[in-house]
Amino acid sequence: MNTLKKFFKDTIIYGIAAILPRAINIGLVKLHTSVFGSEKYAINTDYYVYAAYLNALLTYGLETAFFRFFSKEKEKGKVISTSFIALLTTTLLFLAIGLYNAQNITVLFGFQDVLHVKILVWTVFLDTIVVIPYAYLRVTNQPIKFTVIRVLNILVFAILNILMLWLIPKGYLSENYLPKTFYFYENGTPQVVYVFLANVTASFMTLIFLLPVIFKIKGGIDKIVLKRLLNYGIPIMIGSLAYVTNENVDKLFLRDLIGGKEMGIYAACYKLGVFMSLYVMAFRLGAEPFFFNHQKEKNAKYHYATILKWFTVLGALFMLIVVCYIDVFASILLGREEYFEALKIVPIILLANLCLGIYNNLSIWYKLTDRTLYGMYISIFGATITVVFNIIMIPLIGFIASAWATLAAYGSMMIVSYIIGKKYYKVPYNVKRIILYLMLTSILSLVSFIDIFRGNYYVASSIVLLFLILVYILEKNEIKKLLKR
Repeated sequence: MNTLKKFFKDTIIYGIAAILPRAINIGLVKLHTSVFGSEKYAINTDYYVYAAYLNALLTYGLETAFFRFFSKEKEKGKVISTSFIALLTTTLLFLAIGLYNAQNITVLFGFQDVLHVKILVWTVFLDTIVVIPYAYLRVTNQPIKFTVIRVLNILVFAILNILMLWLIPKGYLSENYLPKTFYFYENGTPQVVYVFLANVTASFMTLIFLLPVIFKIKGGIDKIVLKRLLNYGIPIMIGSLAYVTNENVDKLFLRDLIGGKEMGIYAACYKLGVFMSLYVMAFRLGAEPFFFNHQKEKNAKYHYATILKWFTVLGALFMLIVVCYIDVFASILLGREEYFEALKIVPIILLANLCLGIYNNLSIWYKLTDRTLYGMYISIFGATITVVFNIIMIPLIGFIASAWATLAAYGSMMIVSYIIGKKYYKVPYNVKRIILYLMLTSILSLVSFIDIFRGNYYVASSIVLLFLILVYILEKNEIKKLLKR
């Protein structure tokens, strides 16, 4: 039980690193939707879709491979130096090629300005070269330092957004507060490029903050270690690309099939589902190094099973809270009413992301047994569902199809991973209890979302309280043990 307490303690710290930056990002959604109409917001969405694909491609699974072999290899210095230098080399190559071909990439990606591409290339470069330094802080149990740097990154981003999109345009501050190269105002209206500039600046500051870690890395590339890292990591990369497809291709399809305005509306409401993404990310940041570091312990599988059950309980609670008070969150975060028509996707996206979180927990079987090819196949399977469902259903039912496609993909991946995982690394998961909590939160969310109850916060609070009471009745013995120890 002490091991579990250590895990939950570290996860809380990592949760701050995951939740606070995303929470601030969510807070910026209202600023962005207020400044940009849905068409401009669609440009902003496109930018981050391409950034996600490039980040997955350029890290080529080395982050997860680093965790695996750092805990496995005796000469850990070789794992650190090989991982970092390999990423640095390929990323420098990407930077040179990307900047040289910026004009061609602008046409290929459909951006309005070559400047967008140049900023994108620099941002992806900066974000990629800090992957291993960040991973090193996690695997060596330095969650506080990791969290401080992540928070500083988002603070720089947020301050620049507020400065360039609100304070200066509204006349609260003079334009003299910005360098001349930052002047892109037209008739007093700030342009979407300011968001991109804020991002690349924050990424550069992160690199500065991580320089002390980078300077500690000694040695060169060990060819044997590199081969092992790549054999493990390439399937992870392909799986990551498939994951990015599941997360983002719906927005590209919506833009092409029914228009940029609808895509912008969908993308803005999709961000309300980020509450679950925050939770999933916080858990993953703490869980990934934990799973690798504790795999040899006698009660490891018991701990994995307990972690997944409580992950599901808390995730179900978060989903229920967001759905029950969805109009409150929407009014705070979205601003313009034109975005409200897509709120019906939020419960579906929340449940989909909860299924994704369960899948991430289940994925330990192929990571710990070095069968990452299975993870690649499962991710490709999910991406295929996403693509086919979107192409067929968007013309028929509009953007709601993309939400159902996301749930179908993640739900299927979760089920397939559990079934295959039992064969290679059997963990005593309490499947019946997990299914019960998923069904319970889905039913209660549906009840709170129907017209006669929606907006009635006495009913909403009663539903949340009912869920908590049921959890306590079902789990009271384990709760007492956790609190006692």
